[in-house]
Amino acid sequence: MTDRPVAEGRAVASKVFVRGLTVSAEVGVHAHEQGRRQPLIVDVEMDVAPGGWRTIGETVNYEHIRRHARAIAEAGHILLVETFAWRLAQACLAEPRALKVRVRVEKPLALAPDAEAAGVEIVVARD
Repeated sequence: MTDRPVAEGRAVASKVFVRGLTVSAEVGVHAHEQGRRQPLIVDVEMDVAPGGWRTIGETVNYEHIRRHARAIAEAGHILLVETFAWRLAQACLAEPRALKVRVRVEKPLALAPDAEAAGVEIVVARD
């Protein structure tokens, strides 16, 4: 048995995603958000240049996405979730096969208990 697909065709791109990643971060502009961590829920979807899909080097390792998100959270206080999302998008686009990335960051405590979450979604493409 081989790893080759049954039907032959030409791949244009693939998607790598991480959904519902919880990251603990110091984020927010309000006084009660200073000096304390709160959860962020992160979704990342990346369009990736097609590869052979036989080795991890032919795609994007989604473990890298988790590592990027945690590193940004550990770097210190961030005022806006938009800033967190932008930094994560830039880190993901640094992956050699990445073509475009969508990052959604939810702050579940932002409007609690009146809303499940508030947040931002950005899309960034390679030039």
